[in-house]
Amino acid sequence: MGSCEEDPAKIGRKILPGSDFVNIESTDTVTVRSFTMFSDSIPSSNPSISYLGQIYDPYFGTITAEFVSQIRLGSEWDDKYYVIDSIKLYLELMNVTGAVDKPQYLTFREIAKQIYTDSTYYSNQYVPLTDFKVADILLPNLKADTINNIEIDIPLAFGDYITRDTSMLFHHSTKPDFRSYFRGLLFEITSPVEPVFASLSIDPPGVYETYMNYFVFFMRDINNSPKQYYLILDAFSRNAAFNIFKHDYSTAQPDKKIKHINDGYADTLTYVQKMNGLHTRIMIPGLSDIKKDPTMKNVSINKARITIPVHYDDDIYKPSTLPSQIYLRYITTSGRKYIVPDYSVSSSFFDGTPDTTKNIYNINIATWLQRYIDNKSDTLTTNFELFLLPSSSNNVILKANGSHTPVKFELTYTRF
Repeated sequence: MGSCEEDPAKIGRKILPGSDFVNIESTDTVTVRSFTMFSDSIPSSNPSISYLGQIYDPYFGTITAEFVSQIRLGSEWDDKYYVIDSIKLYLELMNVTGAVDKPQYLTFREIAKQIYTDSTYYSNQYVPLTDFKVADILLPNLKADTINNIEIDIPLAFGDYITRDTSMLFHHSTKPDFRSYFRGLLFEITSPVEPVFASLSIDPPGVYETYMNYFVFFMRDINNSPKQYYLILDAFSRNAAFNIFKHDYSTAQPDKKIKHINDGYADTLTYVQKMNGLHTRIMIPGLSDIKKDPTMKNVSINKARITIPVHYDDDIYKPSTLPSQIYLRYITTSGRKYIVPDYSVSSSFFDGTPDTTKNIYNINIATWLQRYIDNKSDTLTTNFELFLLPSSSNNVILKANGSHTPVKFELTYTRF
């Protein structure tokens, strides 16, 4: 068909009801406020990765990492008498950074309270200890940025302590067993010169894998026949475990020290730190006005995106150091926190990866926003938190608030 009008698409429009049309609208004028926050009480139970040592950053100060774990027996004791000749600890350190050329020492201490796989433990958990410890074990030479399979000589006093009551060297599901007799260990690395930071996995191995982190008692019986006895950290039956992180921001360099943490000050920069450290609180109060608007009752969210510019200092923080993934969780009116549902729908749609050309992170929350608008019980707030996983490669500094390029929120929706 042809038309003499300038807009052929208008043909027949007057004879169609208004309900047959939709309006697509967008806005990027919703104000976003950002603040640097810290909570040292983060659940860290049954971690897939455990950490040891220290990390220093001139902006963020010092992180000290330790971990607590039960130990599982490789087998029950067979009621024979044995002499322990030597003890080895084998560890597979997945990655090591820091002063690998300086002396590093391992210490482990017995915990005084039994722990459980179905209990929640926190990154600042108080750990009661007994008087038993094995201290200042010199680690072998380490290699940076690679897997280190190390063998450590352990004093015989550890074996004497474990075997002081061999009747308790068994596991049982309904009566007190080895886990109540020897409750577990707190591991730490100390560095008299410069620190290292190491990671290992005490998660149960896969079906076709074997454990990699364990003690071995090398023994002999009364006939001098050799025997090996195993105590396993990454056993097939999971040991209860949790990570401990200690953050000391006072050790940062004076000219780089973060000045506003948990004080509600809207600075031009905010900070996001790995190892359950600092995170950025994002507040978008204008979303509540959008939800209350009567005209928003019949809308479909096409795009809801938060764009977060990053800050470089051209020294430590630059495009090559940006974390490969940043995450966003929302906060409910009861204070609970959950990662936004867009990540579960599709991690690629959620995004959260760095754009090193535009020097930004984009995070899509269209699914969350649709749920927020449709939520009749008002259980969702318009507050979010940007965070990194403990295993993230680096920290990140973000622009915010009065910055020349602050955080931006974009919304596109269809009104029916």
